Amino acid sequence: MEVIAKGAEANLYLEDGVVIKERIRKEYRIPEIDRVLRTTRTKREAKLLSLARRAGVPTPVVLDVDTERKSITMSYIEGEKLKYMVEKLGEGELRELFRRVGSLAARLHRSNIIHGDLTTSNMILSGGRVFFIDFGLGEVNPSLEAKGTDLLVFVKAVRSTHFTREKEILEAFFSGYLEEYPEGEAVVERMRKIERRGRYVSVR
Repeated sequence: MEVIAKGAEANLYLEDGVVIKERIRKEYRIPEIDRVLRTTRTKREAKLLSLARRAGVPTPVVLDVDTERKSITMSYIEGEKLKYMVEKLGEGELRELFRRVGSLAARLHRSNIIHGDLTTSNMILSGGRVFFIDFGLGEVNPSLEAKGTDLLVFVKAVRSTHFTREKEILEAFFSGYLEEYPEGEAVVERMRKIERRGRYVSVR
């Protein structure tokens, strides 16, 4: 079994052509609480992956959920993370790609699915399709606040990681988002309000 990624919350393994995401134990937590949290989060992520697919967003296919091991077995998506593609693309290609990303994010929000970590590290281009991965921080939440926060995570990630191409990416993303989800105007406006609140919080 090959370790393909290690994170703060989980490790990813590749075995026989499938990915196993196993939530790791936190030594600082009371064991009983740790077990409950890892079980709950494992089941929630598996559910979100399935809900996202039903909403028309490509994701890994969930093959098994092991509540004892606190793991999800899912299909392996072979491709390249968008994070590493941005600088290689021409402007037209870049805009078309992120218009599609915006459209997919809109499909999630239309179904009240919050990704929780909407960044180019959690998007893979495979076979001409963009797959969203890692819903570990996600939830089902219909509120404007949750959806606006989800968008702001994306905006901040683009500004910090892809600042040289920020304008093209964000213009294309929001074009795709609002084309797919016209009611999303209210979400975008809430995102702006959340961002302004963050700017003017005084530190005492």
